[in-house]
Amino acid sequence: MAGAAAPVRVAVAGATGYAGAWCVALLSRHPGVQLVQAASRSHAGSTHQAVYPASECQLVLLPEVDPSGCDVVVSALPPGEAARLAPLWLNAGATVIDISADFRLRDPAMYLKWYGEEHPNPNLLLRSVLAMPELDPKAIEGSELLALPGCFSTAALLGCGPALREHLVGPEILVDAKTGVSGAGRQAGQGFLLSEVDESTRAYGMDGHRHQPEMVQAMSDLFGEGCTVTFVPHLVPMVRGIVATCYLRLRPGVDLAAVKRAYQSHYGDRPFIRFSEDPAASKLVSGTNLCYLSLHRQGDHLIVCAVIDNLGRGASSQAVQLLNQRFGFNPMAGLELSQRWP
Repeated sequence: MAGAAAPVRVAVAGATGYAGAWCVALLSRHPGVQLVQAASRSHAGSTHQAVYPASECQLVLLPEVDPSGCDVVVSALPPGEAARLAPLWLNAGATVIDISADFRLRDPAMYLKWYGEEHPNPNLLLRSVLAMPELDPKAIEGSELLALPGCFSTAALLGCGPALREHLVGPEILVDAKTGVSGAGRQAGQGFLLSEVDESTRAYGMDGHRHQPEMVQAMSDLFGEGCTVTFVPHLVPMVRGIVATCYLRLRPGVDLAAVKRAYQSHYGDRPFIRFSEDPAASKLVSGTNLCYLSLHRQGDHLIVCAVIDNLGRGASSQAVQLLNQRFGFNPMAGLELSQRWP
C-alpha cells in the first residue's frame, strides 16, 4: 500500500499581525499541512503562543523565513516587504501566497501611484496571479506566485463577478463598503482607538483608496473591456467584517430572475458562497471563509450586497483556500465552518 502523501511544508512571514496570526491558527489545524516556520521581526525569539495567548502554535518565531525548508511561504508582511523577499523564496523553490498588495497590480506605475514607492521587483508582476478561486480557479493551478485581492476587492469582485462576466450589466460600478477596525492592522494609530470609533461611523478614502485600482483591473478583466469603479469605504465600530453594497446598471431586457440564474450557475456548487434573500449581518461570517450574497433590483439598477470577514475571507482564510486549490486539497481543508451567532 502506498504511503500517505507528505504534508505540504508551510512558513508564515509576518506571523504576529492580525492576518498572519490567523493564518498560523488555520494552518496549525490543516490536515495536509505541516507548519514548519513562523517569522516575526518584532517578536523573534518568542514563541507564537507567548505573543498570542490563544494560539496553539509553540513554534519559536524567527526573524526571517528560511525558504530552503518549506514548500510554501504565506506572506502577511507590510506592502513592499514581500516584493523584496519573494525572489529569494521563489528561487528556493517555494510557492508564494502573498496577502499584501505587492503583486495585485500588473502596472508598476499604478503601484508607485498608490503605494508611494517604486515596485521593488516589477519583473515579478507579470508572473503573479491575482487569485480568485470562485471566478478563475484554473489560473491558480500550477502558479508559483499567488496574490490575494484586498479585503474590499474580494467582497466587490465576488459580488459583481458573474454579472460582469455575463454582461448582464454595464461597465460602471459603484461600491459602498463598511468595515471593522481590524482592517487597519495591529499597529493602527489614534483614529482607531476605542474612544475614537465607538458609537461613530465615518467615510474615508474619498479621493481614492488603494483597493479601487485592483477592482478596476479585475472587473475589466471579467467584463472583457474597461470598467469604471467608484468606491467609498466607511469605518464602523466593530472589530471584524465587511459589508459591500455594489450598484450596477442592468442591461435593457435583463430581469432579476436572469441575474439570479447566472449567479447560481457560477456559484451554486461553491462551498464558501451563500445566498440570502435579505442582506446578511456581518456577524454571520465572523471567523469564516464565507461570502454571503443577496441580489436586489431597484428600477434599472442591480444591487448586490456581499458580506465577508475582512480577516477571514478578506485575508487569512482566503490564503488557505488558495493553498487548497493550488495543491489539490479538499476546498474545506482547514476551513471547517465555525459560524458564531449571536
